Amino acid sequence: MDGPAGGRWRGVPRRRTLAVLAAGAALCALAGAGVTAARTGPGGPAPGPAATAAADVGPPDRRAVEAVLANRERAVRDRDRTAFLATVAAAPAGYRRAQAVMFDNLLKLPLEGWRERFAAVASTAGGAATVQVELRYRLRGHDAAPLVRTRHLAFAPRGGRWVITGDGAGRGLADDAEIWDGGPITVVRGRSVLAAGDGPGLAEIARRLDAAVPAVDAVAGPLAEKGWERRAVALVPADPARAGALAGGGGEPAGIAALATVMPAVRGGGADRIVIAPDSFGRLNALGRDVVLTHELTHVATGGARDGRTPLWLIEGFADYTGYKGRRVGVRSAARELRAEVAAGRLPAALPGRAAFEDGADRLAQSYQEAWLACRMIAERYGEATLVRLYRAAGRSSEDAALRSVLGLGTAAFTAAWRDYLREELR
Repeated sequence: MDGPAGGRWRGVPRRRTLAVLAAGAALCALAGAGVTAARTGPGGPAPGPAATAAADVGPPDRRAVEAVLANRERAVRDRDRTAFLATVAAAPAGYRRAQAVMFDNLLKLPLEGWRERFAAVASTAGGAATVQVELRYRLRGHDAAPLVRTRHLAFAPRGGRWVITGDGAGRGLADDAEIWDGGPITVVRGRSVLAAGDGPGLAEIARRLDAAVPAVDAVAGPLAEKGWERRAVALVPADPARAGALAGGGGEPAGIAALATVMPAVRGGGADRIVIAPDSFGRLNALGRDVVLTHELTHVATGGARDGRTPLWLIEGFADYTGYKGRRVGVRSAARELRAEVAAGRLPAALPGRAAFEDGADRLAQSYQEAWLACRMIAERYGEATLVRLYRAAGRSSEDAALRSVLGLGTAAFTAAWRDYLREELR
């Protein structure tokens, strides 16, 4: 929704869990008589005299791939940069440099349990192979269980052994995005928050999120999942397109300052991350930044990014209610798009549905404003504790049943009262 700074922010319009490909059947051996290097590009260098004949090494079986991955795992654990880069071919030099930056980035994170496991052969070419790898890791103090990510590594023979020559990008195989994949990152650790990335303002973001933790806990604490523990991780990329990738999208998140997303974990649920879109976030003023970060932190506390049952107007409206609570911002200013419609005699006929919060929705800002004011009305007339009770009830039953059991109103009666409230507040 549009905030005090005039920039738009959104919470979790897409309940997206980042996809992880299932592990495939075991690799026995790669077919092919001659062994040459992979093609030029991200997947590997061009064939040349450096390529080793099949008689020297043969096609890599699963054990050969896993041996390389085990060396990488050990190097990360031992913080041994030389050993890590020994698993990577000298050419192409650009890929090797990128791997060096990645390793340096990993050392800056509170990383535990890094493990790359063979999953399947994604493609083969001339005796070389691109392998789908299942990566598992956790951030110490933040992730209850290891996260599970899909990556791709191209293997080719060099000097009598198999080494990594690239990723799968040259063959159209996309990795699950990670904050360490770009340029050198900075990591800022607050009291409760870890902010990591190559984008601007990490210390400020960590400070504002730290300040938001008690405010969110005061409102959303009764709804908090077991994994909340009043902590959060913020990913702050410099590139807006990378922000979209980190959030599970295919490109730059247009007009979004921040959003909460979920990365899948080994044992259910997954790990929440707050992704900052640098351009849009940078246009917010101080009040706007506080509101949007509190909004997203509310989603982390309540598990909103993985909630497919609670009505979306309640999820988003509750997050905005928490974000705005105690701040000096007028209703007419914060809901100016909706106010213009109400002033023109166009009251919404119904509470916003799930489609109203999707990318490209015609009335996206108004939908957030409608949801916020619905929750604000409940808190004003029935009390904040009742709003929390409604949120909990709506996640366990239908919207109408939850409204009746908590407020004593069905959906139709509640909608009529809400429409009257909009008219009163926005006239």
